[in-house]
Amino acid sequence: MKSKIVWITGASSGMGKATALEFAKKGYTLILTALEADLLEQVKQEALGLGAKNVFVLPFDLSKKEEITALAEQAWNLCGRIDIMYNNAGISQRGTTVETEMRVINKVMDVNYFAPVLIVKSILPKMIQQGGGQLAVTTSIAGKFGFPLRCAYCSSKHALNGFFETVAAEYYKDNIRVTIVCPGRVQTNISLYALEKDGTPHGKMDKGQASGISVEKAGKQIVKAIEKQKREVLVGRKELLMVYVKRFFPALAAKIARSIESM
Repeated sequence: MKSKIVWITGASSGMGKATALEFAKKGYTLILTALEADLLEQVKQEALGLGAKNVFVLPFDLSKKEEITALAEQAWNLCGRIDIMYNNAGISQRGTTVETEMRVINKVMDVNYFAPVLIVKSILPKMIQQGGGQLAVTTSIAGKFGFPLRCAYCSSKHALNGFFETVAAEYYKDNIRVTIVCPGRVQTNISLYALEKDGTPHGKMDKGQASGISVEKAGKQIVKAIEKQKREVLVGRKELLMVYVKRFFPALAAKIARSIESM
């Protein structure tokens, strides 16, 4: 069997890195994208040491919407195909709806929502032409309900769910499969780099984030779900119960959301 090719965004740390290393153990060819070129090189060397067939590094700022189509073309041309596209990169936000500046909301939407949309629109026709492929995306349980201080973040994650569910419905017959990765609390740096109401970094690890599952455990669950082509996978601990509370007891979910602690 020829090595499958997986492109991962947000691959320099957290779940992106953990997922890349899990794929590496299985002999995949990796294409890694994130802001930090030096960290990507470190992940590349780790991945090669674990058994990745080949690793390509494509550093990029996903807030540069006008350049994403060219990035997707470059990624595709590296190997002439992509079997799995995992849109994992994202940023969070801390601030009330009134106080959060529009430029912060725009940046969160650009990175979390519009970047994956542009990537999918670029490579999806090629995947169809090659006979199929798989799209994966990191959303969040924050994409299932809204709660305080996350107006932009929750919006972007709700939008991702709608977009990728639509793609799954439209192109199933073309052998396109979609896996929605829905994490709760995972020990990543997302809260450190979250944007405050004025765009400055949050700069601290939230209590809920610190108590989450390890990125290694999350990475194993994500890769397993992608390889099994699951429609959706919930990643986390007891906080995932909120997904079911929202489904069956929406009024209770709303009450809980009003007092939920930062994630």
